[in-house]
Amino acid sequence: MVAPGPRPDADQAAELHPATHDFLKALANPTRQKVMLLFAQGAELSVNEVAEQAGISQPTASQQLALLRRGGILASRRDGKVVLYCSNKEGVAAALADLQAYLGVCC
Repeated sequence: MVAPGPRPDADQAAELHPATHDFLKALANPTRQKVMLLFAQGAELSVNEVAEQAGISQPTASQQLALLRRGGILASRRDGKVVLYCSNKEGVAAALADLQAYLGVCC
């Protein structure tokens, strides 16, 4: 996720950064919310581990992880042939800051 930049004026603050839209979309699904909780204690998990622990199929886990990564909630790294996922606190903080700035202008 690209971190939203500083907002120089109110007109720009009245629009959410596209990455923040992806963040909100990622939060809007009960399956993704369940998957997010697997990473609460700093876990680093593969797609297969997520599928097993969340009780979902591997293709579903892969799709949900991709959306969470696009939303900046998770980060990934490759370890040989395996992709490992972990929480992305910086991405979440950036999206929340953008959302807070937006809400400060509109509400």
